[in-house]
Amino acid sequence: MKTIYLVRHAKSSWDFPELDDFQRPLSSRGKSDAPRMGKFLNDQQIHPDLVVSSPAERAIKTAKKVAAELGIDKREIVTDKSVYHAWPDRLLKVVVELDDQHTSVMLFGHNPGLTEFANQLAGASIENIPTTGAVGISFEVNYWRDIGYEAGKLLFFHYPKGLPEGY
Repeated sequence: MKTIYLVRHAKSSWDFPELDDFQRPLSSRGKSDAPRMGKFLNDQQIHPDLVVSSPAERAIKTAKKVAAELGIDKREIVTDKSVYHAWPDRLLKVVVELDDQHTSVMLFGHNPGLTEFANQLAGASIENIPTTGAVGISFEVNYWRDIGYEAGKLLFFHYPKGLPEGY
């Protein structure tokens, strides 16, 4: 069995119009939502073997904040340029090329590709993964290369505004 956790980056700041899209930092809400989601996922016993993130500032910062709550050292986060604003086919290529020693991966990326990827993997109809939203999808396969569209089972879809009180 393989499991993918897809997490959209936290809310970014538009306070610095001189920065290009890749460099946009997290907003204050993003800085608070990311650890909240990480704490919630940790409490749900979500502990990926591998964390892969887009290297964009807002994505890697989100990954670091969530990983810290999961007890994962930020130095273990792998960045992959091909995840930046990727569409489903590119994201699928990243996943099918993962090392099979990992049974679960948490992938931090961007919309609209991330929402479309989740829907295609699980045959779901999620309208939008909001910022810091997380989706879990499991697959009854032994090898990442065997993952395909509509082959997964949607485990959960959580987002900051829908978290229980206390998070």
